Amino acid sequence: MKRTPSPAKPRDARTPRPRAVQSHEVRIIGGQYKRTKLPVADKPGLRPTPDRVRETLFNWLGQDLSGWRCLDAFAGTGALGFEAASRGAAQVLLVEQDAALVAQIKRVQEQLKATAVQVTRGDALAALRHAAPGSLELILLDPPFDSALFESAVQAAAPALAAAGFVYLESPRRWLDSELQGLGLQQHRYLRAGLVHAHLLRRIDAAQAG
Repeated sequence: MKRTPSPAKPRDARTPRPRAVQSHEVRIIGGQYKRTKLPVADKPGLRPTPDRVRETLFNWLGQDLSGWRCLDAFAGTGALGFEAASRGAAQVLLVEQDAALVAQIKRVQEQLKATAVQVTRGDALAALRHAAPGSLELILLDPPFDSALFESAVQAAAPALAAAGFVYLESPRRWLDSELQGLGLQQHRYLRAGLVHAHLLRRIDAAQAG
């Protein structure tokens, strides 16, 4: 009698393992903390500013930020804020909402003994709105690219900007002066690197005076 073959077993019936959380690092590229490694966690929306863009930004600003007051409103890894502190900024406030990222930034701050750096967990827009008018020489804006925070962030940053200060805006598209003029800002420098559009903005009155 002909035997009925038994059904074939699946090649691999094991439950798939969850994907391990991956991480990598970026480095501070200039100043007293040059070559310090900053860990980059594998978190949705976390996208450190590329090395080339950070290098260009601080070439635009000049390498000496002595005495500057800075606010990194969407700190993430803290790369932009630590670059400012590395170049001598007097006060650098790093604001981040994710508790794990805040803890990570604080570990780096303690490792570097970066006394000019203050790290706080909170809402970036609230921090910008609470900054005293005209109090900041540098405001760093790098919201998650899939967020709707760009316009609100620029609006909140404009009043806090010192007369000769700068706003750095990193976004997935180029912003035009026609969009910025109503806020009293205009483009000072611009760079595109892949998907990143990097803008350095100034107050219109400062640009006209200078």
